[in-house]
Amino acid sequence: MRSRHRWFLLSSLFSAVLAALLFIPGLSGGFVLDDEPNIVANYAIHMETLDPIGLLVAAFSHQPGGVTRILPTASFALDYWRGGGLDPAVFKATNIAIHALTTFVLAWLFRTLLLATAIPAARARLAAPALALAWAMHPLQVSSVLYVVQRMQTMATLFLVLALLAYLKARLAQVEGRKSRNPWLLVMGFWLLAIGCKEDAILLPAYTLALELTVLRFRAASPALAGALRRGYQLIAAIGAAIFLLVVVPHYWQWNAYPSRDFSSIERLLTQGRALTMYLWEILLPLPRHMPFYYDWLQPSRGLLDPWTTLPALLLLFGLLASAWRLRTRRPLFALGVMLFFAGHFVTSNVLNLELAFEHRNHFPLIGIVLAAGDLLSLAARRLQLRPVPGIAVVTLLLVLLGGATWNRATSWSSPLVLARTSTELAPHSARAWNLLGRIYFEMGGAYVPGNHYLDEAIEASAKGAESAPYATSNLTNLIILKSLQGSATRTDWDRYLARLQQVVMGHENQLALRTLMNNFSHGVALDEDRVLEAIDIIARRGKLHPSEFATIGYFMLDKTRQPDRAYPYFARSVQNSAQGDRRQVEMIANLRKKGRMEWAAKLEAMARKQHESVDPGKK
Repeated sequence: MRSRHRWFLLSSLFSAVLAALLFIPGLSGGFVLDDEPNIVANYAIHMETLDPIGLLVAAFSHQPGGVTRILPTASFALDYWRGGGLDPAVFKATNIAIHALTTFVLAWLFRTLLLATAIPAARARLAAPALALAWAMHPLQVSSVLYVVQRMQTMATLFLVLALLAYLKARLAQVEGRKSRNPWLLVMGFWLLAIGCKEDAILLPAYTLALELTVLRFRAASPALAGALRRGYQLIAAIGAAIFLLVVVPHYWQWNAYPSRDFSSIERLLTQGRALTMYLWEILLPLPRHMPFYYDWLQPSRGLLDPWTTLPALLLLFGLLASAWRLRTRRPLFALGVMLFFAGHFVTSNVLNLELAFEHRNHFPLIGIVLAAGDLLSLAARRLQLRPVPGIAVVTLLLVLLGGATWNRATSWSSPLVLARTSTELAPHSARAWNLLGRIYFEMGGAYVPGNHYLDEAIEASAKGAESAPYATSNLTNLIILKSLQGSATRTDWDRYLARLQQVVMGHENQLALRTLMNNFSHGVALDEDRVLEAIDIIARRGKLHPSEFATIGYFMLDKTRQPDRAYPYFARSVQNSAQGDRRQVEMIANLRKKGRMEWAAKLEAMARKQHESVDPGKK
């Protein structure tokens, strides 16, 4: 018994180490996308010396993506200290270590699940590490592991797997009539740690419900306990449904487009049918060319047949769910896997104002598909009467193919340039991919230095991005700036750019053109001033700007242009859109006085006072 236990321990460790090695080619890569606000520009995590106060400050610093992500944020600070600065390899190495640890724990969860469904112990010892390795070696994991900020997701998965393992142990003890107090404490502890990594870890009860519906069947040695379990889950499900329908849906629902998006709630839900089907395609046919990393090109569904793939995708998903429900007693592992996949996507594929698709959202749900696919392969092997040796050979071949695909994809993350080139090939309509490629070429040539040797390449990439992604302003903005640096910007270029600003949905990313134009003009790029101001007017009119952004435009026009009188309307809009008693409003008016704009300051002060009186007419 002890030797078998030791063998499984070693095989689980081997799976973890092997999984980690496959991501080594990506260690030399850089930071991307949301790494910038969460790590590179988040000075709170730039911890020079190791001290408890500094670590606490870092852990509870501003988190652009959420409010509970304390543990990953603290770990970013530790990586900064450990690496002596922003060394991407140090951060990525920590991510790889977390992935390896999750692989090790997942092997034990799979083994416990297999034994709970009466799989012979010898088969469970072989199958569990193989299933864990299939999850860990899947090429879809590359962006979760090597995209540093997704540590929030991968750490949450680690603690969720630990919580599920503790839950399963505790429930199996109840089934056998043994005491199980300590595992329940572990369940709660790991769940809290998971929530401290990412908010969607709140879904643990949905995962345990899936376990009860399939593997555990609400069984217990005590009939009274079994009944209490059923009633307890019924109550939890009812409360959860009530909160979702009466609180979450009314709060987030948008009949028209979400702020900064070009889709409504209905359109988002319709699109998620295509997104989930796309994820299944990427998981079940795991070729790197199916995984572009960037998904900003994915257009929303406007109806059941717009595009036509919307309805078939939804029917496929409903059919899969129905088959899982029907087979939950005959094939509990398949049913559990399908339920875990859908439960894992419940938050991100719902009514929240989130982007339509991201690969890292599959980090936990992939566990479910690996389990379901493994169960179907086992069924096929029995139907074909496949003997153990050929069966092991087939599984080994599949794992080798998965590992090769993952190594290949990890290699594309070996440098920012390689990732950008690969992304434009796999996602030719992604504005983000082309924007990244153009920016990298620009920086390779020394950025704003005279005679930038890569300026032509940066211009070419921006031009292709502007043509391939007509829904975005980023590449066309870059093209105007780069051609202005080169001295080749034409009236036609500006006309095209201003027309694009009039046509696109003025969401957050497209509004970034405002900051890009003002920053480059302020730093001496020879942009056409009249056209820059015209572009700013369009963005301010069509976008949804914060009062501070109106003030920033005002300061820009006042201090940096030859047309300072155009600044006043923006200061006025800042006051009109500010909350009562906003300190920044008072500071803005004081700054205008210092700049000698006494008349403007007086008018804005009167405007603010009038707004205050209209809000509270009793205070005059």
